[in-house]
Amino acid sequence: LQVEELALQSMIRAGEEAAAAAAPAEEPHGTLGQMDNEAAINQTELQLSLQDHEEEEEEEESDS
Repeated sequence: LQVEELALQSMIRAGEEAAAAAAPAEEPHGTLGQMDNEAAINQTELQLSLQDHEEEEEEEESDS
């Protein structure tokens, strides 16, 4: 679980860095909105992956 979290966090950081690098070419307000959207998407992906992992653990526990 911790490995998955770290991998997701590094992907999120890489996405944020890429967005920050592209930011100067865009207007500031649009960039902030885009970054907010990306952050929300990344947060949702993290929550879903954690939820899936917890469900898998519960299934494994109920199988044993």
